[in-house]
Amino acid sequence: MTPLETDRLILRNFDAADAADLFAYLHKPVVSCFASLRLEDMDAAEAKAGKRGESDDYIAVELKAEGRVIGDVFGMFEEPDTYSIGWNFNPAFGGAGYASEAAFALVDHLFRRKNARRLYAYTEDDNLSSQRLCERLKMRREGLFREFISFETDSDGQPVYVNTYQYALLRNEWEG
Repeated sequence: MTPLETDRLILRNFDAADAADLFAYLHKPVVSCFASLRLEDMDAAEAKAGKRGESDDYIAVELKAEGRVIGDVFGMFEEPDTYSIGWNFNPAFGGAGYASEAAFALVDHLFRRKNARRLYAYTEDDNLSSQRLCERLKMRREGLFREFISFETDSDGQPVYVNTYQYALLRNEWEG
């Protein structure tokens, strides 16, 4: 993809040089939905950064001032004109508005350049920061799925199911 620039960020494809930054936030994901993306070591991070660089699904979010990747945003295409979106950031950079800045750029890109008609996002019911971000993006909460999915197991190996909200936004709502 052609890189997108905001005031403080560059959104671009991943490359192998991003492995250490990717490892910084995926070796111990803080949100349960990213548990399956956990990276065990730098070899895994190098492989993952290279793999992510092969498509536009996961987009690296680089802090311009430091030239390092502080997280990612993603948009997974679904026929005919919908994207599932989300974000995952290094918690060391939380509270500075970077996730909002990157998510706004992603949403605008998907609607204006990729001709998306509809975007949606899932967030666990205890992930208040992602819920607030969805609302800042003018997404509407469409529903709550009780015990929707399991990302982890308990000490007995049984799945721990989480409640999940779905948010959505239509292009005409974004432009309106």
